[in-house]
Amino acid sequence: MLMTLNSTSGPLDLLMSNTSSALTGGAVAVPKDSFSNALTKNIVAMLVWLALSVINGSMVHTFLQHRRFYENPRYIMFICMVINDALQLSLVTALYVVSYIFRKIHASVCCFLIMTAVLTTRSTPLILAGMAVERYISICFPLHYSQMCTVPRTLLLIGVILILTATPPVSDLLITIVNEPLSFFHTTIFCDHPLLFRHRSIYYKNCVFDGVYLSFVALTLLYTYCKIMLTAQAVSTGLASVKRARNTVLLHGVQLLLCMLAFVVPSLQAALISLFPRFSLEIRYIFFLVVYIIPRFMSPVIYGFRDEQFRKYWTQYLACKSQRTARVRPVILKVNLEVK
Repeated sequence: MLMTLNSTSGPLDLLMSNTSSALTGGAVAVPKDSFSNALTKNIVAMLVWLALSVINGSMVHTFLQHRRFYENPRYIMFICMVINDALQLSLVTALYVVSYIFRKIHASVCCFLIMTAVLTTRSTPLILAGMAVERYISICFPLHYSQMCTVPRTLLLIGVILILTATPPVSDLLITIVNEPLSFFHTTIFCDHPLLFRHRSIYYKNCVFDGVYLSFVALTLLYTYCKIMLTAQAVSTGLASVKRARNTVLLHGVQLLLCMLAFVVPSLQAALISLFPRFSLEIRYIFFLVVYIIPRFMSPVIYGFRDEQFRKYWTQYLACKSQRTARVRPVILKVNLEVK
């Protein structure tokens, strides 16, 4: 029962119990980290979060400074991915650090954190599917692109994605409210998905939802990739735009596989911990980096570096920012000389 709950209750389960765990049906003691190990792990997590936050922040700033970007559906979808990844990374990093500092937190606070983290986790694959469809339309239906891919339709698609991904966590909350006394939300708990949403129907509901929507995203990426490949073979001149679109959808597929790890890795983690209980903390930390950190690097690679137009303005912004910092002192000296 323990392995079943821990392996399927949600994508955040592998992250939460890094210092201790007490799932329903029994308590399982997890060895505590030494102070030096805990400090090192948290410092690394915070440094990675800070580095990615700077990268994501510079991308958002570049997007907002140029009208051509926020009038282009492709870049609107991209910046939504960047913001979603930044929010998700901030939440999981906060949960990771908080689980070391505070063993238990207020259930209502935990509910808000986990629901938001689950929403951002489930949004990523659907945004990837939307971006792949946009590339498919631009390559396979170039004459109809301006009519099919518009800013209002893109914003509508983003709204639909938010509604779809918000449905499971909201339904988890409603099921819990019906089956738990209201006093439960005033207690303190270890912030873990199965400890917060304990009703067994939640597990079955999430299994069905995750299976259906991940299959839909995978089929969407496969279909768009195959159609772009056929278009590339049909074009005798070998347009560079077709090749870039094909490679972009392929990278989206890799990113989707990394995102899907969040849904399948907990069972692998539970099996490894049962085989190597002495290294349970190290196993959890490695999976935390592989599942939640590495996929966050994919969005900057796909658009920040590969897209020539965005890379041009992004590097200009970074260069101007560094030049302003370097030229502060010479300007002050020049003003002083003129006064004399």
